[in-house]
Amino acid sequence: MTFNDSFITAIGGLKTNKSRSALTILGIVIGICAIILVMSTGKSAEDLILNQIRGLGSQTIFVDPGKEPQGPSDFGEIFTDSLNQKDIDALLKPSNVQGLKDLTPVVMQVMPVTFESEKIRTNIIGASDLIATIFDIFPNEGAFFTDDDIRQKASVAVIGSEVKKKLFGPSDALGEKIKVKGRTFRVVGVLQPKGQVSLFNVDDMIVVPYTTAQQYLIGINYFNEIIIQAESEDIVPRVVRDVKLTLRETHGIDDPDKDDFYITTQADAVERVQTIMSILSILLVSVTAISLIVGGIGIMNIMLVSVSERTHEIGLRKALGATEDDIMTQFLLEAMVLTALGGIIGIVLGALFSFLASLILSKIITFGWIFTFPVIAALLGFGVATLVGLVFGLYPARQASLKSPMEALRYE
Repeated sequence: MTFNDSFITAIGGLKTNKSRSALTILGIVIGICAIILVMSTGKSAEDLILNQIRGLGSQTIFVDPGKEPQGPSDFGEIFTDSLNQKDIDALLKPSNVQGLKDLTPVVMQVMPVTFESEKIRTNIIGASDLIATIFDIFPNEGAFFTDDDIRQKASVAVIGSEVKKKLFGPSDALGEKIKVKGRTFRVVGVLQPKGQVSLFNVDDMIVVPYTTAQQYLIGINYFNEIIIQAESEDIVPRVVRDVKLTLRETHGIDDPDKDDFYITTQADAVERVQTIMSILSILLVSVTAISLIVGGIGIMNIMLVSVSERTHEIGLRKALGATEDDIMTQFLLEAMVLTALGGIIGIVLGALFSFLASLILSKIITFGWIFTFPVIAALLGFGVATLVGLVFGLYPARQASLKSPMEALRYE
């Protein structure tokens, strides 16, 4: 009996019980669909984050307080007070850090903001006007505050487009007085709509001089972050080295393992995001793959029932000359065809649900969510589905091939 004959016979066997065949592959369909959905959404999220990071420019360097997090227990170190004005003064000396173009300290906190009867809570970012250059956010009304405003700790603010809409509606915001945590600020600029940049929603934040935020709003004498801009991409490694040496000197640190700060470049951030997303994808795919095992067990059970019901057919075929290999091949092909079909349906449904999820997320997250179809995941899913049929169909097929033709023909 040729392979082609076995295949046609297997298809015929599946067609006789269409409803059972459809229910049998349900676990496989759900498993493959979930894997495609997880990997598609994960890849789209990774691309989104990486595009946001790369959008800050390859010359940007971030200095954060505390030890670099290596696990969940280390995240408490992020909120330390190890970066202060003494560090800023030292870093700005050309003799300490060569190739440093500019820097801005950053402090941030969510606070209540009011204008007349309107009240909202939003992100208050204390920084210098360098943040406009780094994040490519410039006012389309008014202007950014100046270095004099920073030195004088002026109560001036640049607001995002959403903040303007919530507080002022269609009215002009320039020159108006808002209150942040009870202190009066004069609006000097309104940012152009930009959406999400890195971790900041530019449209829903207020930028004030960092000196003002430190003294009058947050009440701290340290910084949550220092953002540095190097003169060119080529010298970023040298700038990073000089920054480390300078901060170790100002902090009195001799052992690099005792650093109370850590530095991140754009290349570092990209690598970390890719690593984190890969680990998350593997974890989620591993969880969803459990349904494939459940589906495989279901297929094995159904195939065993099918073998029992078709005992007379097996005996008749053996009496007409079919060998054990022919019987085994037929039932093994039935299992593999079922799971392969389930894999194809799962891939199609997974792609459809991923596309619909992308449409919804692009409406909710209005800053560049793009649908991504993981071709490798689809091919892998199809292969795994077929393999599940082979593995879990092997035992029922073997049981069918070992039946005695005489006993099988007497079976009712």
